[in-house]
Amino acid sequence: MVTILDTTAPEPVKTEAKRIRHPEKQKRPDTEVKRKPEWIRVKAPTSKGYQETRSIVKANNLVTVCEEAGCPNIGECWDKKHATFMIMGEICTRACAFCNVITGLPNALDPNEPENVARAVREMGLNHVVITSVDRDDLADGGAEHFEQVIFAIREASPGTTIEILTPDFLRKPGALERVVAAKPDVFNHNLETVPGNYLTVRPGARYFHSLRLLQRVKELDPTMFTKSGIMVGLGEERNEVLQLMDDLRTADVDFMTIGQYLQPTRKHHEVMSFVTPEEFKSYEKIAYTKGFLMVSSSPLTRSSHHAGDDFARLKANREAKLAGTQAAH
Repeated sequence: MVTILDTTAPEPVKTEAKRIRHPEKQKRPDTEVKRKPEWIRVKAPTSKGYQETRSIVKANNLVTVCEEAGCPNIGECWDKKHATFMIMGEICTRACAFCNVITGLPNALDPNEPENVARAVREMGLNHVVITSVDRDDLADGGAEHFEQVIFAIREASPGTTIEILTPDFLRKPGALERVVAAKPDVFNHNLETVPGNYLTVRPGARYFHSLRLLQRVKELDPTMFTKSGIMVGLGEERNEVLQLMDDLRTADVDFMTIGQYLQPTRKHHEVMSFVTPEEFKSYEKIAYTKGFLMVSSSPLTRSSHHAGDDFARLKANREAKLAGTQAAH
């Protein structure tokens, strides 16, 4: 479902005005919201498991990217007690053209958040948890210490849970990446989001080669840590640009790549330039495996943290099989 935000009130309202999620986009012309093809439609969430997960999230005063980004897989994931927690508030300092997370000046960090996240992880009995965040360019370390505290709190509350983090780029924040890697998450994910030629219009606050270098640096700091990155397609990219991006990720020794269809949140966001067919996604997956990725998830509804727990188990198994094959060859 695409939600159209209507911020025009018929009469002056004396109470506090409803916050506009994307004030920076209000003067942009509306773009056409294309009808989704059959292969990308999902049912509204109604299950008991979904309601239970929602209750735990609300009781612990937590924010999830599942809700904030309008993920189409929320019904399936929450029914299975899978959720991606978004830390450091719900307001992002960046204004990417594809994203539905609120933009603006963020609030102060919640010192209780690490414990609240850890409690929710324990209550939900998660074997694998994904922790992401808004961009916090207002903080001296970009939120690196907060990531560290959340990881430590989860380790203490639920020692058997494996931890995957999906981080911002920590642009111009010396030492931030090193601190997060030292906290020893099991998977370090940072999304490139799109091909470099689209950055000016899709991801203007970021730098493609900085993000690529960040992923490479993770492996330099800890060669045993799994790295992961994802992109959206349907933003006007060419096929050869996607294949070049795959090569760039392999040069940075990234283990796991995700490819999913971009879906336009509102008329003010970047237009969907094309709906990539399931057959094209399958082709991307086959090519990515030939380039040496340990894991590839490529489908219209693929998202960074979709099936993350199952994928982590397969990722470990694939690495072990690859190492065994290498040793046998010698």
